[in-house]
Amino acid sequence: MLASAQHVAGLVELLSDPAVSNPIYDLPQPMDYETIANWVRDAELKQQAGEALLVARVDAAGRVYSYSRFTVWPERASAEIAGAVRADMQNAGGGKTGAARSFGWMFEVLGVRLIGLTAAMENVRSARVIEAAGFVAMGERVSIRADGSSRRSRYWEMTREAWRARQGL
Repeated sequence: MLASAQHVAGLVELLSDPAVSNPIYDLPQPMDYETIANWVRDAELKQQAGEALLVARVDAAGRVYSYSRFTVWPERASAEIAGAVRADMQNAGGGKTGAARSFGWMFEVLGVRLIGLTAAMENVRSARVIEAAGFVAMGERVSIRADGSSRRSRYWEMTREAWRARQGL
């Protein structure tokens, strides 16, 4: 579901865990209620402009266990996705399936022509998911974090045509 004010406390809890948030360069800082509330409000405004979606997934106990942020550049028909899952749910084998579902949705529902993804150099899990989906490695980039610091990242791309070919469409 789209993240809203009701998810702020749960997102703070989720993203306050370094095992969840450390690999993600574009999360707002500091990781507190006010900052995350502003992040959610910003995502709501960008959604209205057709530029972003922030999704929170909640477990049966009502706790946020994952988030996905889709950033869209309509003028380029391109997008990226960032996201994370609660630490106790990582390494359970669902990452590749969930990512593939998200990529398909981005191409087929959002209608983007290109998805670009980055991952920290040491983020082996995300790299495996990205590469398993068939993204093409495009080299390295320097990503700028919300606090102004930089991080070297690996960068991948995939076109809608390549995605459809991989899916037999």
